[in-house]
This record gives sequence, C-alpha cells and structure tokens, in this order.
Amino acid sequence: MKKITVKQVEYIAFRLAQETLSFNEPIPDFLTRYPNVLESCLATPFQTFSNKSLYKTFLAKASILFYLMIKNHPFQNGNKRLAITTLFVFLYLNNKWIKVDLQKLYNFTVWVASSPAELKDETVGAVEKFLKGYLVERK
Repeated sequence: MKKITVKQVEYIAFRLAQETLSFNEPIPDFLTRYPNVLESCLATPFQTFSNKSLYKTFLAKASILFYLMIKNHPFQNGNKRLAITTLFVFLYLNNKWIKVDLQKLYNFTVWVASSPAELKDETVGAVEKFLKGYLVERK
C-alpha cells in the first residue's frame, strides 16, 4: 500500500485544492501550515503497536486520514478542501477512486467537520462506511 507524503500534499493536493475547489476564502500558502500537524495526519494511518497495524485495512487508513485532515486543522484555512484532495491523491496512488456526486461528498465533509470530537470513533466509522459505498477500482 502506498503512503501519501508531505511533498505530494504540497505539489498535488494543495495545488489541486487551490485551483479546483475555490471559494470566497483562499487557501493560504503551503508554508503557513502548522508545524508537524500535517505530518502527524499522514503518519497516523500507518501507525503500529506491538507490530500490529492500528488501522488494518485500506478503508480504515483512508478513513482516519480523511478525518484527521479535517479535524486536526493542519492548515490555517481550506482544511476540508485539502482533506478531499488528499483523499483523492491517496486513493489514486493505490489504484482506487470514489464514484460519488461532488455535492454529496462536500456535504459529508461538512458533516465530519461539525462532528463532536468525543464521537471520533463513530465518525471515523461513518467515513469508512461512506467510502466503502462509493469506492471503485481506478481504471
């Protein structure tokens, strides 16, 4: 399974989010991100304990990545847009895609962002269920 790197977020996801998901609020320069938060979001899906993966499946990894990119706010602005594009890049790298209406994806992303922190496990589970419902092999 291929991991997504900080460089990929900077060069692919960040630029894609700036160019294609523009709103009235611009995404600040990549260098203004909060130190180590992005790195933590990207590393967490691949964490292990006693040589066992904490997120065993591809969907579990994608779900926690998406959740953390939204909830941990690695950037000053544009975290939801960057979470979506980072998810797209992670899926693409692993020959997957989600076939979903963009408005439905946006609405779901806003729902995740507004979810209470104390319901993290339930929300990550809902993300996994959402992704599972739309996941396809990339052609």
